[in-house]
Amino acid sequence: MNKVPNDTAVTPAVPAPFEPLDCTGRSEHAQSAAPFLPPQHPPAGDTPGAADARAAMVARLEESGELRPGPVREALLALPRQVLMPQAYVRRSAPDETPPRWDLLDWTRPADRDELLERLHSGDSVAIQHDGEPILGRTTGSRRGGAMTAMSSAMGMTADLLQLLDLRPGQRVLDVGTGAGVTAAVASFVCGHDRVVTVDIDPHVTAAARERLSALGYQPTAATGDGTTGRPDTGPYDRVFVTFAVRRVPTALVEQLAPGGRALMTLGTSSPSWPGLVVIDKRPDGTVEAELRAVEVGHRAAAGFDRLFLTASFRDTITTADGPTQRTQVAPPADTARGMWLALDALHPGLVRHFGAEDLAIGAPECGSWMRVRAAGPRQWDVATCGPRDVWAEIQDTAARWRAAGEPAAYRIHLGTDDVQRAASPNSALAWQLPRTPGDSR
Repeated sequence: MNKVPNDTAVTPAVPAPFEPLDCTGRSEHAQSAAPFLPPQHPPAGDTPGAADARAAMVARLEESGELRPGPVREALLALPRQVLMPQAYVRRSAPDETPPRWDLLDWTRPADRDELLERLHSGDSVAIQHDGEPILGRTTGSRRGGAMTAMSSAMGMTADLLQLLDLRPGQRVLDVGTGAGVTAAVASFVCGHDRVVTVDIDPHVTAAARERLSALGYQPTAATGDGTTGRPDTGPYDRVFVTFAVRRVPTALVEQLAPGGRALMTLGTSSPSWPGLVVIDKRPDGTVEAELRAVEVGHRAAAGFDRLFLTASFRDTITTADGPTQRTQVAPPADTARGMWLALDALHPGLVRHFGAEDLAIGAPECGSWMRVRAAGPRQWDVATCGPRDVWAEIQDTAARWRAAGEPAAYRIHLGTDDVQRAASPNSALAWQLPRTPGDSR
């Protein structure tokens, strides 16, 4: 699978979920709730063409292995995405064109419907807000410059993670980062809308999701605020799902997790290249197990999260410029050695990979250092480097430590009572402390 550049979210390769906590998959907190029966009639605002597009999207997700029979599949088949996202942006400019240009498609305009349906059901992420604008009542047309500030994540990733979340009827769900409301809609379908709380820091996003979920017949609690602090007044929660990347585990969300509950979130750094998936299980006795799994990609970082990226000129430099070159018989780590790349990002931060390059190419945007590895023959590689950082040496250092740790694909996260958070391999030979910076939740 080819990665897209920078921080666009696509489908991650998520390992198999943990074993269910009990025979029902529900915590003691959820088992007393009456099961929710999803609606059996077509939702308002649906059309045969939209239903066909939805069915085709679900079929593609099943064929790729990202979707399996179960409640998430049934929810995706039933939920009309054009009701949740009656307007969506499509980019009309080239990826590196400045300033970028987008058009806002609108379901109420017959000329836009076919393109909007294709966009909503392509499986790619869908942009729904430009530069923090009000979402309800806006006019269509083109936008130039600025950035997209709210979106619906790639559908394969969403389906994969919602299945790992293991939603069941009657569970109480906290959805942190409302976006277009897709997660809240699926949770409402499966668990019952009165069991769902969704929180977003942007009041325009909250208002739009509340109105559009209501159009589907769902009225979950939709609140505006910092989701990393949770919503203790409506907890505890059997399932917590964070739909943006965080630097460290928000302990408030762990505290609000019910015994037998599970939480999922992307853990990332300023680099978009090597994210991790945090899976937190709170056992019936209240003890917590947290695991950091190396995945291919994850959710985008939250607003205010400094992000590194490779400019077009820097990408061109990495792939074409000359630099001091050494020939080696040491093979570069495989793309599938995700546990090593995740550790590299933590131990030697500030690196971004150019995934569009034919060869292994990595840059450090903050200082201009870069590295490129090309095959030079049987068991031989040419390594070109440039700049104050020796990126190749950093990779070799991390790879040696990763091999000594048993080549882990996942790390345990230790949540200390002194608020220190640490990731460590199963044998503790490879470990690092998660950053604590101003503005992080407790």
